[in-house]
Amino acid sequence: MTATQEKQAQGKQAGTEQPAVRTLNLIQAITEALADELERDPNVVLFGEDVGARGGVFMATAGLQERFGKKRVFDTPLAEGSIVGAAVGMAVRGMRPIAEIQFADYIGPGFDQILSQAAKIRYRSGGQFSAPLVIRTPSGGGVKGGHHHSQSPEAYYCHMAGIKVVMPSTPYDAKGLLKAAVRSDDPVMFFEPKRLYRAAKGEVPEHDYVVELGKAAIRREGDDLSLIGYGGVMPDLERAADALAAEGISVEVIDLRSLVPWDRPLVLQSVEKTGRAVLVSEAPRMANFMGEVAYTIQNEAFDSLSAPVQQVAGFDTPYPYIQDKIYLPGANRIVAACVKALNY
Repeated sequence: MTATQEKQAQGKQAGTEQPAVRTLNLIQAITEALADELERDPNVVLFGEDVGARGGVFMATAGLQERFGKKRVFDTPLAEGSIVGAAVGMAVRGMRPIAEIQFADYIGPGFDQILSQAAKIRYRSGGQFSAPLVIRTPSGGGVKGGHHHSQSPEAYYCHMAGIKVVMPSTPYDAKGLLKAAVRSDDPVMFFEPKRLYRAAKGEVPEHDYVVELGKAAIRREGDDLSLIGYGGVMPDLERAADALAAEGISVEVIDLRSLVPWDRPLVLQSVEKTGRAVLVSEAPRMANFMGEVAYTIQNEAFDSLSAPVQQVAGFDTPYPYIQDKIYLPGANRIVAACVKALNY
């Protein structure tokens, strides 16, 4: 299903062919999703560093404490282990906490709580308990944040059985996926590409809707090559596809949106059609999540391939202070990988 078809289907489910929509940026869509879920379910609480009166470092929670009160939207100490631990305890006792970690780079102190508690509580308890919590965090580079505010650590959490991992790239998906994450009975790591917070704009319906976790979106249909990514690199994929289209090359662009679970059927269907795949992520190449996608393609669609799967990623170095454009997979590096696959 293409992204346009998905939106049309959502409109029909809401009982109208043309639901009221507005143009929002990604951060506005996140704020709206948080407000909607706080309004919908009294068990939802939101907390983290500076999320209250200040509205968060990126203003994602602006106005929510004033609207819902200090008992449901509140600040915490600068203590990520305590933030995550409190979220796990609340979730086990029937609440639906949304914990914000100010930057994905700083989740480390809460890592054991996620790995040893949140991810395993359902299995350890034989299904007697679950941990329906969401950990939201800005992720990735492109804002000259240096190596402590620009990393892409999503692959760590993809290794943890029991955790769902999500990264949207559009306002529509940000709202729909976040609402789905809050309603999930499993813990969800919700990574937000900070360089798209105000750069990504799009139509977002006013009505209530969710985007199903685990479903990718076809951003552009094509026949010659499958170009697959997620999160902050998606505008670069679109620019690369435009450049190739100018040369008469038809590229299919796929946004994974969810990493765990990820949409194997859609990806395989696309690659079986095009015969070529280029995978893009800004995380370092070593143990990059896209390695799993590449393995799956070559294991399950090998006979359909006309060229080896190509991967474009960040470098296996600390994230640089000022060389964002060199480190990040830009359109030029993506086009070069596509040309290599096409010329094989």
